[in-house]
Amino acid sequence: MLTTDSVPDQEKSAFWEDAVSGALGPVAVTPRPGRPVEGTIATDRLGYLLISRIEAGAQRITHTSDPAERSPEHLVGVALQLAGTAVCVQDGRRADLGQGDLVLYDASRSYSFSYPERFAAHTFRFPRHVLGVPDGDLRLVSGAAIGTGRGFGAVLLPFLAELAASAPAYPPAVGHRLAGHVVDLFAALITDRAQLAATDQDAGRDHLVRSVRAHIDRHLGDPSLSPETIARALRISVRYLHRLFEGEGITVSRLVQRRRLEECARELARRERVMPTVSAVARRWGFVNAAHFSRAFRAVYGLSPREWRDLRTAQSAGGTAAGEPRPAGSFTGPRP
Repeated sequence: MLTTDSVPDQEKSAFWEDAVSGALGPVAVTPRPGRPVEGTIATDRLGYLLISRIEAGAQRITHTSDPAERSPEHLVGVALQLAGTAVCVQDGRRADLGQGDLVLYDASRSYSFSYPERFAAHTFRFPRHVLGVPDGDLRLVSGAAIGTGRGFGAVLLPFLAELAASAPAYPPAVGHRLAGHVVDLFAALITDRAQLAATDQDAGRDHLVRSVRAHIDRHLGDPSLSPETIARALRISVRYLHRLFEGEGITVSRLVQRRRLEECARELARRERVMPTVSAVARRWGFVNAAHFSRAFRAVYGLSPREWRDLRTAQSAGGTAAGEPRPAGSFTGPRP
């Protein structure tokens, strides 16, 4: 066990950073301003599993990934908060940890842990290749807080706490077997949480697609409506907007044009005392080029806008005959 208790004050900061780096890999440790540098840390090995027990004052621990200094071994970490609070940040994701919470993080990429007060924590580090879970699942779960009040986390908490406390007592053969069981439990936890996260992502995606469609309907008359303006209004990237619609069977630009044509077709089909001109209807729904509007309309409905209006007006006056073009209200999409 390493402790700052007997280290001269002027050397404590460097000593403690070296001690933490020896346990967790190369990190920078920044004590909270106005607080003394103090702490104890102990690390034990169970097979390929490294277990560290840390008690220290308020501080921030930061690991910055440097390809030139990257370890050839890709490591994954799990931190268990025993006392105090912590904030873990990785890949822009923030995990607020309270007593008993877990967070899984990629120890080979940039991350930070901020402890605003005195804390105690256990960390478990192991090679990525022993997990046996897809990279996508690991990405979904890393950097997110995992509560241990119920479910799978509630089973892990007492086991991990006891394992860390008794790690020095296990002989090598037992330690190696325990490491395999522990990593299997972590893999099961990752799979469980990844399924929940994927479900949440699907729900969020569906909600966002509905928001895009609603925005398009509200702004059909704006000639500048485009994937760029839609993405900007919803605060997402254009690339992500296009990804959202990969499973919708239509591109965003095509959807905008289709909805404009549908509204034009509906308006041209109405029988009114004063009929608007075709060009006026086109402009009202965002078409700025009459020739382009006419070509696009004919491509979808098989008639020019004027022919469509005349035919629909005649149908309205004398009844719809069988075999005539479908009204816009029943239109299900552009012709192939």
